[in-house]
Amino acid sequence: MSATDNASRTTILFGAFDRHNFGDLLLPHVIARMIGGSAHPCVHYAGLAERDLTDVGGHRVHALARLAASLGSTTVDIIHVGGEILTCSAWEAAVMLQPPEWAPAIVAKLDARPLQRSAWACEALGLRDAAPYLLPAGMFANVKRVAYHAVGGITLGEVEPAMRDEVLAKLGAATSVGVRDLQTQAVLAADGLGCRLQPDPAVMVAELFGDRIRQHAHQGEVAGLLSRFPHGYFAVQFSADFGDDATLAQFASQLQRVARDRNVGVVLFRAGAAPWHDDMDSYRRVAQQLRGTPVVLFDALNLWDICALLAHSRAFAGSSLHGAIVASAFALPWVGVLRPGQALAHSKQAAFAATWGTAAAPAAVAVSELAAALDNAMAAEPAQRQDLARRPVNAFRTSFTDIHET
Repeated sequence: MSATDNASRTTILFGAFDRHNFGDLLLPHVIARMIGGSAHPCVHYAGLAERDLTDVGGHRVHALARLAASLGSTTVDIIHVGGEILTCSAWEAAVMLQPPEWAPAIVAKLDARPLQRSAWACEALGLRDAAPYLLPAGMFANVKRVAYHAVGGITLGEVEPAMRDEVLAKLGAATSVGVRDLQTQAVLAADGLGCRLQPDPAVMVAELFGDRIRQHAHQGEVAGLLSRFPHGYFAVQFSADFGDDATLAQFASQLQRVARDRNVGVVLFRAGAAPWHDDMDSYRRVAQQLRGTPVVLFDALNLWDICALLAHSRAFAGSSLHGAIVASAFALPWVGVLRPGQALAHSKQAAFAATWGTAAAPAAVAVSELAAALDNAMAAEPAQRQDLARRPVNAFRTSFTDIHET
């Protein structure tokens, strides 16, 4: 595609940034910047629901079906902006788009009833697709180009056959398909679908938005943390899956040990406020057990505040893939934490590290191994971490140029 064509054609960035999840909110900022977003009047942001997330650093997001109707026969390019969308089912998508206070009752009522669950999800989303964050066939009247940019799906081989067939058909009809890790690439290759390997767009955050993030570090909660913790702090996050008493007690014990040894504080933050993401009550319970360790519950949900929190930390520990990627982009140590009972093969963090490298070995550990793993990650030479930060940036720029400017 020529630069002139790219500037004049209507482009739709489509993804799961219609709910509060740190990584999903960040990804369209990167892609928009790369295609000249703010100077490009023909860029639309689309999800499955109409949402305005500008107050947390996101975008004003249009429901895809409504956007298609409003654009009529306009020629469009559609870019899927990344995320683990290949394995996100209609049920999961619909629940995560509910108000947090509604979701528990919906899950309690329908989770064990697959037929009713499916019917409810179809009605909630207004779609019959099993994998709704992949462009539904026939929705737009005049699609010139459909690209999947650095998408993930490490467990695609384990989803229901009908959903897997739908995913393969949609990817097979696309103009270009890029995946963010070798594991997803191998799963698709086993089904005869070849695709490019592309770093997750979040690897670009320091290069593209470093100045903006530094500005956020000098205001609000992050500025207070830098003053409160002169020796630094660990940025720590974990999803609601860690919420049982035994796991939380173990988490607190591991954090207490490594924070005390290094004379740093602990800052607990949410990487997602949508249903099935992070639970503030679990954070409070961990904080209560961190006796003698300075700890702060970070309330801010703004995307750029979270980036600033990570960028100015001593290290990141948690279950968020994009927490790890952003820490890595700023050449900081990080350790992924496995959910209770989670296999390493089901860890997005492990898949990312196996593809693009990490100074920590292994990239994701059980909660009981967290302190030792953090020590190991922090022992890596800064030059090694700088090199690990540069490599995916260079790979991203090459792959983006190859796909979007030809």
